[in-house]
Amino acid sequence: MRLSIIIVNWNGRDHLTTCLDSLALQTFRDFEVILVDNGSTDGSIELVGDRYSWVRLVELPENRGFAAGNNAGLTVASGEYIVTLNNDTEADPGWLAELVAVADAHPGAGMVGSRICNFLDRDRIDSLGFRICRDGMSRGACRLQSFSGLSIGPVEDILFPSACVALYRRAMLDETGFFDEAFFAYCEDTDLGLRGRLAGWGAVLARDAVVWHKYSQTAGTFSPLKLYLVERNHYWVALKTFPASWLLLLPFFTVVRFAVQAATVLGGKGAGGEFLASGSRGECVNAILRGMRDAFASVPAILRKRAAVMRTRKLPAGEFAHLLRKYRMSFRELLS
Repeated sequence: MRLSIIIVNWNGRDHLTTCLDSLALQTFRDFEVILVDNGSTDGSIELVGDRYSWVRLVELPENRGFAAGNNAGLTVASGEYIVTLNNDTEADPGWLAELVAVADAHPGAGMVGSRICNFLDRDRIDSLGFRICRDGMSRGACRLQSFSGLSIGPVEDILFPSACVALYRRAMLDETGFFDEAFFAYCEDTDLGLRGRLAGWGAVLARDAVVWHKYSQTAGTFSPLKLYLVERNHYWVALKTFPASWLLLLPFFTVVRFAVQAATVLGGKGAGGEFLASGSRGECVNAILRGMRDAFASVPAILRKRAAVMRTRKLPAGEFAHLLRKYRMSFRELLS
């Protein structure tokens, strides 16, 4: 088997038909689909069992999150390439063929990203690989821009792909492991991507491997749960992978980010406008504060994980810092 697609599902029945129907139409056929269900109660399992007999179901008794769900899928996957795919997506018929062709042509790349665009506005970009801020926050490159207005080659180097749609080479995962289950959801792909780069693997974008995504359909753009997890987890990413000298400046860049966030909220534009319209501002602020508290309460455990990552590092610290600078994202761009 060349390729295993892992889809983690939690009460996503309304999205599954579009996603799975698009996989049935793929021109590349040497793949399997593993759907890991996180204790859904909306009939997702029954739908897949009745209509998609070619999908392998892994049923978990409760919602264990995106990271643990993918890890459960990996235990039964047989593919040389492992592809993570959100349930709220639709793939172009030639998506897998292009993705595999690029992976085959770039054996040093442990990760291959796709062109991810908005499900409703198909020229609007969701992600073309990820960029990263100085505090560990990350976001899809060129997000919300029009793809037709860009000029990029068929294959481009990236820092790492979004796990919404990502190909991971099994040989890389054998070295790095898959997702850190403590993250539950959000930023786990940043953590894995940076661990892969530290292990010496490259990452590329397959421009013509196209998937359309319904952004933040599971947790919501500004839900307290998402804000809590992102706030906690991005600190864990930095503590596990960033150069030691960068960690000394983490408090400073946290203050800078909060200042930029405050300015965007007061201006009512971009993420600030979405926050004001969320209807749960007090809960959202509390979620951010709890995320910070829990991140720093777990510093000893995260530093033990950092030590394990650094023992297997192949990329020198200077080269890794250069990568982070090359793919740096400003806080203004993050919050736009």
